[in-house]
Amino acid sequence: MRTMMIIATSALMIAGAGGLAQAQTGGAAAGATTGAVGGAIVGGPVGAVVGGIGGAIVGGLADDTRPRFREYVVREGRPSYSYREDLRVGAELPESGVQYYEVPAEYGVRDYRYTVVNNRPVLVDPRTRRVVQIVE
Repeated sequence: MRTMMIIATSALMIAGAGGLAQAQTGGAAAGATTGAVGGAIVGGPVGAVVGGIGGAIVGGLADDTRPRFREYVVREGRPSYSYREDLRVGAELPESGVQYYEVPAEYGVRDYRYTVVNNRPVLVDPRTRRVVQIVE
């Protein structure tokens, strides 16, 4: 059983490496991190590998769009939610009190919403309320 897990993990890492090499956006790194965190929460070490590969494919904001998106959020003047916990990728925001907004299509982000937490724009998975990217 252990040998099968090692083989499966290795195969996934090799397959994922090819996909990562072809990724054209800086969002792949953030997506990989996000996916790995989510995968680890759900499935432990193997889940982290699978989640990292899947997250790299889905991704968040590309590196070159982050400054423009940050400026967009500032122009919109959305209120900031005061979060008392450590704000990090994978943090789950509370069910109430946080407003989520659509990310304009020009930024290439689907399936996520944005909000402002502690004066920092963040992308959030609206189904789980987990932070998937902090936009610096």
